Amino acid sequence: MKILMVNKFLYPRGGAETYMLQIGEYLKSQGHEVEYFGMYDPRNIVCNSLGLGTVNMDFRSGGLERLRYPFHILYSLEAKRKICRVIRHFSPDVVHLNNIYFHLTPSVIDGAAKLGIPMVETVHDFQMLCPNHMMLDLRNMKPCTRCLSGNKWNCAQRKCIHNSGLKSILGSMEGFLYQKKRTYDNVSRLICPSRFIEKMLQRDPRFRGKTVMLHNFIRPEDTTDTQKRDYVLYFGRLSEEKGIRRLIAACRLVPEIPFVVAGQGPLACLLEGNCPPNVQFVGFKEGQELKELVRQARFSVYLPVWYENCPLSVLESQALGTPVLANAIGGVPELIKDGETGVLLRRFTPEEYAKQIRGLYRDKEKLARMSEQCRKQNDFVTIESYCEKLLDLYRSVML
Repeated sequence: MKILMVNKFLYPRGGAETYMLQIGEYLKSQGHEVEYFGMYDPRNIVCNSLGLGTVNMDFRSGGLERLRYPFHILYSLEAKRKICRVIRHFSPDVVHLNNIYFHLTPSVIDGAAKLGIPMVETVHDFQMLCPNHMMLDLRNMKPCTRCLSGNKWNCAQRKCIHNSGLKSILGSMEGFLYQKKRTYDNVSRLICPSRFIEKMLQRDPRFRGKTVMLHNFIRPEDTTDTQKRDYVLYFGRLSEEKGIRRLIAACRLVPEIPFVVAGQGPLACLLEGNCPPNVQFVGFKEGQELKELVRQARFSVYLPVWYENCPLSVLESQALGTPVLANAIGGVPELIKDGETGVLLRRFTPEEYAKQIRGLYRDKEKLARMSEQCRKQNDFVTIESYCEKLLDLYRSVML
């Protein structure tokens, strides 16, 4: 089978990219042909046989090129034109869409539909329902469903994208545009990594009958000889929606407990400057170095304030024998057996975090029991079983 994977970034940048690249690698190992379409970037590790990609857009950079970005993020004629060239040359059986918003735009859907190629899309976030893609009220740091139950103009009225009037107006315009064009009618199946996001999508008549729920896969790990060390770990993106400010505040309330924080993101500045004395900030880690950090932690913490989908950090932690203390929000409760492989929190305040962290840190017997339960877990989705279902899905849309 020939599969064209579409994602704006073509290097290991986040969960969506890790997911896409691992699937592509596995499918190729099974004899399938896989090519990729996304933005040009010197960090790209995959491409297509024509070497085609779209202009790299860095929203944090300056320069005259940035003045064109508002037009690109609504509808990219470049992306549509180039994906059509790639499709004509590669002749894929199916196009698998991933993270396409802002940089590629759903114009790539129009391109594939024009050439009659069936499509599936993995729904990594809430962009199809919410212009700021998080369903999060950034002013109050609380989940928000206004655009789901009302209309997309809420984004512009409340400045939901980076508190910027212009960006938020563009976000609302994008929502209206693709609703009016019925662009998503051309996508045959929407792969939902959690039951939570599937239920959210099904509230919109456009998506009913198209969803398929598949939890993300995780590679099994050997944890037989793990020696735990004396720290609590956070690893992942350092941003508002991940609850980093509240986590740092909680760390200050339990000065006797050592923490390690690994990651990068817009709130890294909070840890590079006035870092609490009991917090060691180690920056971005990956590969074996990250695995060892996770494997040796007493437990990890995952405290998002937005509706998480199916966070790989939670799965990776448990697969490495490390229980997770996490907020019961979005799809997170689907991944943790409360009291067995982790602890689910229902009050999202620094004071509650500190109380729960202190209690779990002191309960060595409970931690040992939970770590053992994580190691014994045998119901993780493997990449082999995931891709078997994925191939069946591809075949079903090709009929």
